[in-house]
Parts: sequence; C-alpha cells; structure tokens
Amino acid sequence: MSWLTYLGIENPTEMLALVKTLLRIFVIVGVAYCLNRLSKQLIVKLRDKLNARSADDIEEIKRLNTLSMVLRYIVTTVILAITIVEILHELGISIAPVLAAAGVVGLAVGFGAQSLVKDYFNGFFLLLENQIRKDDVVEIANKSGLVEEITLRYIKMRDYEGNVHYVPNGQITTVTNRSRDFAYAVMDIRVGYDENIAKVMQIMHEVGASILQDAQLQDKVLDKLDIAGVDNLAESAVIIRCRMKVRPLEQWTIKREYLKRIKNAFDAQQIEIPFPHLTVYQGPATEPLAA
Repeated sequence: MSWLTYLGIENPTEMLALVKTLLRIFVIVGVAYCLNRLSKQLIVKLRDKLNARSADDIEEIKRLNTLSMVLRYIVTTVILAITIVEILHELGISIAPVLAAAGVVGLAVGFGAQSLVKDYFNGFFLLLENQIRKDDVVEIANKSGLVEEITLRYIKMRDYEGNVHYVPNGQITTVTNRSRDFAYAVMDIRVGYDENIAKVMQIMHEVGASILQDAQLQDKVLDKLDIAGVDNLAESAVIIRCRMKVRPLEQWTIKREYLKRIKNAFDAQQIEIPFPHLTVYQGPATEPLAA
C-alpha cells in the first residue's frame, strides 16, 4: 500500500473512488470518439446521397462537398468541447469559475484576437453566400489556385506549381472565382499588316469548328467561336480577339488547343504571325580621323 500512500490515498475506499473516476473518464473519451466517428460516417452518407440526386449538376455537388467538410469540422469541435467539460466535471473542477475566468481572459485577449474573430465571421459569410467551394479555382488575397480545404478560419489552396497557400478568411476582401457556371477561353491572334483580315477570320472560324467536331473536346465547349474583331493595331501586328464559351476550368485546355491549331492552319496558308523586331541604323559612313 506504500504506492497508494505516495499518491495521497489513505484507504481502499479512496482507491475505489479514483478507479471509478478514471473509468468514467475513459467511458466519456470512448463515447466521444465513437460519436465523432459516427457523425463523420453519417455526414459522408448524407453527402453521397445528396450527390446522387444531383449527379448532373457539378456545381451543386461541389457545394455539397464543401458544406459537408465544414459540418464535420463544426461537429468535431462541439464534441471535443463537451468532452472537455465532462472530464472537468468528473475531476471535481467546477465549470462556473472556469467559465468566469475564461470570460475575463477572453475580454483581455479579445483586443489581440480581433483578427481571429474576423476570420470566423468572414468564413461564415463566405459559406453562407456560396462564394467559394471545394475544388474551385479562385484568386484571393493576391494568391490563386485550386481550393483543397475550407474552414471557418482559413482557405487552403494549391497553385499550378504545387505550392500550398493558407489564406485567413479575414484577409479576403475580393473573390475571383474562375469555376462558376462557365468560362471563356480568350485568344488574341496576331497577324501581319499585309494579310487579308477576312481570310484570317475565316480560318479562325474553321479552326473553332474543328474543335467542336473533335470527339475529345466537344463536351468541353458550350458554344461556337465568337470573333470580336480587330482589337488593336500594334506596332508589329494586327491583333484579332476571339473567345469560346467552355465549361468551368476548361478554358486553359481549349485555349492551348486552339492556339496550336491556328498556328498549324496559318503555316499551311502561309499567313504571317509576326513578332517584334528591331532594325539597327548605324548612320552615314565617316572618314577615319588623322593620327
């Protein structure tokens, strides 16, 4: 019984009470763990069921995935908070003084945690207004990339080079979403001043039609090529602007394919794609100076 005395336990009754307390704490932790796992499974099943109903609506599926992720985060936080309160109760620690102390500390720290509170408020309204969803490509706070995770505090994005950016929601003032409903693949085609503009536009239409007839690309395009016309008379080229309406996130694929095909078509028709060049004038020849 020396080790019990070392722990401050004088009789077996106190030992029994300690064991009961530890068992209750163990049960609380086990129940919290099971509830957390169960809630995650239920949320995933609910999400999958709703996704099955919206199988043809990609935008709705992305929205459901985002909401389910945030809901799991909230449920986990609530379960953790309740678990901590119950463990403190089993240890005989009164919750009221703890809450009172937390209120005082919260008031003192509140001025320094204003940015944290702002993060949560902004995150709530971002989700409420459906501005950003998981798997969107967005530009926020001078950073752009694919949204991998959304919480009430921050947004996790991965850019084209694989770099991961964590942007606090409080720093988001403007959201540029490149994944909503549809997009435009915008191309500026440069040709020489000696070329026939009508012929050039005809070839551009033919290239756009070839993309619409391609079995691997036609599902990504929503409308035929739209040529705005001559957009600029640059120093070395006539610039003709055009665009194609495409599905979200397909604008870069279609743009690259169109530029590749227009280059081949211009080469076949011997249409010049000019580039800036410089002519060096050395001035009139002068006689060498006398020694």
